[in-house]
Formats: sequence, C-alpha cells, structure tokens
Amino acid sequence: MSIIEFTEANSSPEHGKRPEARNLEERMASGIILLDKAAGPTSHQLASWARELFAMEKMGHGGTLDPFATGVLPLLLGKSMRLTASLLSHDKTYVAVLRIHGGFDEEQLNSAIERQRGRIYNVPPDISAVKVQVRTRRIKRLEVLDNEGEYLVLEIDCEAGTYIRTMARDIGLLINRRCELVELRRNRSGIFNLENCVSMQELADAVWLWQEKGQEEALMRLIQPMELLTRRYPKVIVKDSAAASLAHGSPLMKPGLVSMPDSVKAGHEVAIYTLKGELVALAELLFSTEEIAAKDSGEVARSNCVLLNPGVYPRFKA
Repeated sequence: MSIIEFTEANSSPEHGKRPEARNLEERMASGIILLDKAAGPTSHQLASWARELFAMEKMGHGGTLDPFATGVLPLLLGKSMRLTASLLSHDKTYVAVLRIHGGFDEEQLNSAIERQRGRIYNVPPDISAVKVQVRTRRIKRLEVLDNEGEYLVLEIDCEAGTYIRTMARDIGLLINRRCELVELRRNRSGIFNLENCVSMQELADAVWLWQEKGQEEALMRLIQPMELLTRRYPKVIVKDSAAASLAHGSPLMKPGLVSMPDSVKAGHEVAIYTLKGELVALAELLFSTEEIAAKDSGEVARSNCVLLNPGVYPRFKA
C-alpha cells in the first residue's frame, strides 16, 4: 500500500510529544500493560488487583480468559479503555491441550480436525459470559503439535470470539468420544505475543519500586503506548491545527490532511495521528482516497472515538 502526500508540514516542538517520550504520569493516563495471566484468577480479578496496585479507577482488560487459562491479557489504562472494542476484534493464537476419553483413531481424528478448519459454527459454551447463540468463526490455522495416549495438543490461529472449549467438544462429537479442554494458553492477541508480556508479580515489583523507592524505570518499560492498539488501521497523518480541532470534536477537513494510504475506501475506519505519531482519533472516511485527493476543501472524515486531549495543540486555522 502506497502513501499519498497531500502537503508538507512540520509539527511544533512546543506542543505534544512522541509517544515514546511520555513520562510515567502520561503513560498511566493512556497506556497498556501486557500481562501473562497465570492459571487461577479470573481476568476481572487481575484487572481489579492491578487497579488496587496503581490506586486507579480507570483500568480494564481486553479479551477475557477463563480462570484455568493462561497467556496474553492486555490491561488498558485510562483513556486507552476507549479502544477496548478494537482490541477485542484482534485475531488470537492459542495452544490447547485436549483429553479424549477412551483414546482415538488417528484417521478419524484427522478427519475431525480438518472439519474444524476454515469457517465453522462455534456456539458459546453454557459457562461463557455471552448469550448462547449459533455463530460462525474462521479458523485460519489448526495444527496438531503432539498426541499421546488420551491427550492431544493443538495450535490454533482464529478469529476473535472463537471458543476453544466448543471446538474441543465438537471434535469429540465427530469422533464419538468425550473430549474436554484441560489446558489453554493464549500465545498471541493481535500484534501482542508472550514475549511482550510480564507476570503479575513482575508488575507488582515494578509498582513497589516506583512507590517505595521512587524508581520509575521498571514501570516505564512495562507501560506501552496506546498507539500499539491501532496499528492495523489505515494511518492518516494530520497537521497540528487539525489535531487540535479533532480533539474538540470537529470533523477532519481536507486542508488539515498531510498523508494517507492510497487505496482506502469511503466508510472505512482509519486511525488519525499527529506528525509526532500521537493517536488523535479513530474516524470514518467520508470519501475514498481518490475522491479526497480531488478535493480542495470540505470534510473528509468524522471521528467516532477521540483520544487526544483538548489543549495539547493550539487551535488556529489550518
């Protein structure tokens, strides 16, 4: 995808800052922390414990894991919680351990697994937190990592909202065996993988160093900028003046536009950034890139989620 440059512009050094230059207070107001969830507590409990550690009211999590499950669990701080829906829509990767009671026939099992690839019906289990209804989900990759005795280890790349417990049940039905999910680990959520994650104990230690010793370095490393959550969206760059107007709820006007990808269609959601790389808003394009390029003025996008604080950039004519 090529980038179309509409105009040249510079960002004022007196206003705003690059995401990586934010101080601890600013990171806590809008950052994300990637936890490697341990088995036992619920996702809600972990978010609650983290809120208590930080003495914060606004903190949530993105993508619930069952108590027995482990792996990638993003915590959203402050205004990054506005991006929860975006995070929940990310594809996921899991490693699952299934127990097939009474063993299994290899040929039957391979046939059952093949039927779980691609677009499948995936009904949430009764214990899930959502309404039980038939839904379809896409399984992008399903590989057998190991099988021995009654146990089967699978690696699954899947669409958001896929219930692995349901897949285990359905595999059992296809081979006429009782099949249960006994272990589950989320290795990836969108661009985030286990290599990016820390344990709850590591987070607690970093908070202790900050609160008791005044040492911010460890905690600074653990809080990532919210801009990581919007990398999958087409990237629109705007002038400082346009960022200021957007922060106050105004639409994006053509004169404030600096650059954008060349093949974005009308109605698509885009992420709008300042020249310094700060996330301004998620917005819906009113026209395609080609149509925008032909315009001299007028609205080109309307925000549906504003992330930049008003006052970061001064308002003046673009």
